[in-house]
Amino acid sequence: MGAAEKVDLKKDLPSYAARAGRIDLVDVPALRYLMVDAEGAPEGASFISAVETLYPVAYATKFASKVTAGRDYVVPPLEALWWADDMDAFTVRRDRSQWRSTVMIVVPEWVDDTLIEAGMDKAARKVDAPSLGRVRVETLVEGRCAQTLHLGPFADEGPVIEAMHAAIADAGLSLGGRHHEIYLSDPRRSAPERLRTILRQPAV
Repeated sequence: MGAAEKVDLKKDLPSYAARAGRIDLVDVPALRYLMVDAEGAPEGASFISAVETLYPVAYATKFASKVTAGRDYVVPPLEALWWADDMDAFTVRRDRSQWRSTVMIVVPEWVDDTLIEAGMDKAARKVDAPSLGRVRVETLVEGRCAQTLHLGPFADEGPVIEAMHAAIADAGLSLGGRHHEIYLSDPRRSAPERLRTILRQPAV
């Protein structure tokens, strides 16, 4: 299967489209994810470990799909849900040590448990058993969401998030679910001012 025939969910799913300077209400379909939970700041050991665990599984699952199912795809971007048990620590005090997260990578709808198990087995060559044991598969149902594209450093997201929350209230809706970020840029390879991040907030 040639590169041109790869499925790219980031391009195929409308819910991955967002524009800077504009907040849109979108309907996000139920999506199946590889997930790993973490605690603390995004630069902390727990989050970094979650990312380093998730990527080998995601790429091994893609390889299993290509070889076994004959269907290849581009591994989608890294995503994360963020919250705190005391939400003031997240929204007001910004106490990053109290943050919690679920690091995620979506898998295409045809990738079944058998392919994921094959991916886990292959990833076991690179990831130790305790870390691999943190990986789970779960369907995330978000439904109606507000989202926008944030350009620039993660530290500058605050006013954009506040604007999203205001847009949800203006639409007669309330916040529902967890703050969701989709990382279109790799912070290890991109300058902070060049980062592109979709910010999403479920609404009910």
